[in-house]
Amino acid sequence: MKPPETHARPKDGERAAPPAVSLCAKGSLSVIKKRADFLKAARARRIAMPGFVLQARAREGNGIRIGYTCSKKVGNAVARNRAKRRLREIAREVLPAHGKTGHDYVLIGRRLETATRPYHILLADFEKALRKIHQPRPNK
Repeated sequence: MKPPETHARPKDGERAAPPAVSLCAKGSLSVIKKRADFLKAARARRIAMPGFVLQARAREGNGIRIGYTCSKKVGNAVARNRAKRRLREIAREVLPAHGKTGHDYVLIGRRLETATRPYHILLADFEKALRKIHQPRPNK
């Protein structure tokens, strides 16, 4: 059996196929992978929404970083992966326009809500959470 062509070039007159991975419009969206970065975000500001919890912190550096997490309370592996896929998609759609460079964001999935909440409502919730989290804190 012959392995599939991974980098097949288009022939004359043909268009190249779109990439398998969705690319951010600004190209500055990267994923948080280190536990220490998740812990720093956990100590920062947070906003609870019905479908998820958003944590955000300002950091030095360029670009926007995003992390996703779902605990076992969300459900089995299938349910957690479904919830994370939905969180990834709303972040991919909203953060390039509404996120601030030099910030880390962590989206935490919620049991029964993240995977079942209508998608357009999740999008609206995420935009609202970003507006709230970037408002200046009132002085006490």
